[in-house]
Amino acid sequence: MNFARLLCSVALLLNATLAHAQGFKIADIRINGLQRVSAGSVFGALPLNVGEQVDDQQLVESTRALFKTGFFQDIQLGRDGDVLVITVVERPSIASIDIEGNKAISTDDLIKGLKQSGLAEGEVFQRATLEGVRNELLRQYVAQGRYSAAVDAEVVAQPRNRVGLKIKIDEGEVAAIKHINVVGNSVFDQAELDDQFTLKTSNWLSFFKNDDKYAREKLSGDLERLRSYYMDRGYINMEIVSTQVSISPDKKQVFITVNISEGAKYTVRDIKLRGDLKVPEDQITALLLVQKGQVFSRKLMTSTSDLITRRLGNEGYTFANVNAVPTPSKDGNTVDIEFVVDPGKRVYANRINFRGNTKTEDQVLRREMRQMEGGWASTYLIDQSKTRLERLGYFKEVNVETPAVAGVDDQVDVNYSVEEQSAGSVTASIGFAQSAGLILSGAISQNNFLGSGNSVSLGLTRSAYQNKYNLSFTDPYFTKDGVSLGYNTFYNKTDYNDYYDDGASYYAINSYGAGATLGYPINETSRLTFGLTVQRDNIEPGTYSPDEIYDFIDRNGNSFTNFKANLGWSESTLNKGIMATRGYSQNLNLMVTVPGSDLSFYKIDYTGQTYLPVSAETSLRFRTKLGYGNGYGSTDGLPFYENYTAGGDGSVRGFESGSLGPRNTPATGTYSSAGQAYYSDRDTEALGGNIMITGGVEYLFPIPFVKNNKALRTSLFWDVGSVYTSKCYLSTTTGCDGIDLGQMASSVGVGVTWYSPLGPLSVNLAFPVRKPDDAQTQVFQFSLGQSF
Repeated sequence: MNFARLLCSVALLLNATLAHAQGFKIADIRINGLQRVSAGSVFGALPLNVGEQVDDQQLVESTRALFKTGFFQDIQLGRDGDVLVITVVERPSIASIDIEGNKAISTDDLIKGLKQSGLAEGEVFQRATLEGVRNELLRQYVAQGRYSAAVDAEVVAQPRNRVGLKIKIDEGEVAAIKHINVVGNSVFDQAELDDQFTLKTSNWLSFFKNDDKYAREKLSGDLERLRSYYMDRGYINMEIVSTQVSISPDKKQVFITVNISEGAKYTVRDIKLRGDLKVPEDQITALLLVQKGQVFSRKLMTSTSDLITRRLGNEGYTFANVNAVPTPSKDGNTVDIEFVVDPGKRVYANRINFRGNTKTEDQVLRREMRQMEGGWASTYLIDQSKTRLERLGYFKEVNVETPAVAGVDDQVDVNYSVEEQSAGSVTASIGFAQSAGLILSGAISQNNFLGSGNSVSLGLTRSAYQNKYNLSFTDPYFTKDGVSLGYNTFYNKTDYNDYYDDGASYYAINSYGAGATLGYPINETSRLTFGLTVQRDNIEPGTYSPDEIYDFIDRNGNSFTNFKANLGWSESTLNKGIMATRGYSQNLNLMVTVPGSDLSFYKIDYTGQTYLPVSAETSLRFRTKLGYGNGYGSTDGLPFYENYTAGGDGSVRGFESGSLGPRNTPATGTYSSAGQAYYSDRDTEALGGNIMITGGVEYLFPIPFVKNNKALRTSLFWDVGSVYTSKCYLSTTTGCDGIDLGQMASSVGVGVTWYSPLGPLSVNLAFPVRKPDDAQTQVFQFSLGQSF
């Protein structure tokens, strides 16, 4: 029963039990019918006390006060002599809530929403609240375009004055958009305006994109986009007159009609600056994107305001306000634009704080700061500091806020919040080959060792024929001004005598050495590196060594100690150290053996990549890797074991690693004493070359249906490249024609990269488009621990 009916019942009851009463003094109060509600709760809500004189009006008000508690569904007041008797019937409590049929909204979210509305296990049940929740659920489903949704609530009585709630939901289907019609347009046709809507009519891509599902919020955004489209093309008086959304009788189709008034097209007549500019006016004028005689564009106008605001922010006027005021003229379709500049006070940086760096030490972040505490808060320096943190590659995301300091009007705190990610990689593999036996390999690389910002790498590979060990360490801030210092040592032993089970071999080489590298920053984006490495190489030919190796040994010997000097230059404007989306990076390196070395040769390498944004979530990546090496002085040509190789992940996908380029002299057959041939059926092997040309273009986009793409990326790619040799010393070596574009390998495919806790994991499916002679293809390729 409703509240009015209850009051009527109480009034009748009082008339029956207290008829003609002149009031009485309460000697005691007795309460009957309580089960879960405590007597104290009743006495706390009752505006009467023992010893008070009471009349009919006070009793009615007391009944009303008890009903307001929401604990009771019936209340009766009576009198037993001078004792006030209160008889109540409690509302039932909720023993359980069962929800079924929901998919679009999770059960946990529904339970939370019910609890906020007062429906939860153990709470007092009120049917009016249940009806309100039912209507709210229907409203949420309608907002998702599920007009046929139905919500039924069943109340099941249980012992001890309890109830169970069973909520059955039929979510229905999201109504599909059947038609979008813009009425009143004459300047732009329907197709142009349709492109401004993210909502689309049903098409063959709708199954994947869900862009044909109506949502009120999406329509609001589309209408604002439509308005901006007109205002960016001079139609400043464009108006959306009305919007009608109609639903088919079966509630499965939506029809949208937008009525607009385009108005006239305006051009810019004059541009004015007003206010305290704080910087030379010519510097502000250079930032004006709008020009006299230009078609009016709200986008250019607001972008100009932002540029001026940022320029003032660079000078410490963090709270500068630049308002652009367009004023249409009265005599013609022209508009005057006035930029009103209010710089406010110059603001200073109070404290720089870091949050989220649970592994990385504060000092590692603080040394990347270009904004200093106590200096004026420069928008450029704050953003530059954020960019430098992103380029470290330690964090998935970096955000910055500049809240005002309480109690003062010229100070802000600069708060950087970071989300850490794995800054290293782990690679490991276990394999078995019939002739090589068990193959174990692994490497650990950590670019932020123990949160110190130092880089440490340890790698090893062991198999029946190969042992490789390397250890490196780099301190990027050996000095406070960013001079880096790195060390490395290595040992490699490869013995193909143990590879072939018939005793034949390719060759064996042992290499070991150590080196140091010094890096010097030139500016914010580029640096120079200087390095020196001493390396000892020993080559042992085998019974199946190619003629090219024997020829090299005949000309140069088989044991060498070389001192390699390196000079490098690098530049990077990438917005992130890992998973970049815009900017470019390039690296140029010259390696040359210095006097005192047994061999005289040099290598020049260039690596470059550029990211061009296509949309907010997609971009194009262009990359190239070039190399050239040769001998000088007494050494004729580049040593064969220093040759460039191509093929595989990071080079030309779709081809086996190192399988491209010139190939050795074909085997003619060598026989044992028993007359058995060892090598006559073996394929030739790639030798590599002294010239490398590789590159490619990739279209990068987030993985569909995955909400968090911070560490995931999909690419469609086209790879090209190969290696060549400028000079062959044997006429039997194949592929000695120098750069031959006809032998350039190329492939297309799709790749997925996940920056896992163990490092970047890449899976590629590549299909060769052009296959050079004797090249070995490999459609599926997988790598763990290589940077993308």
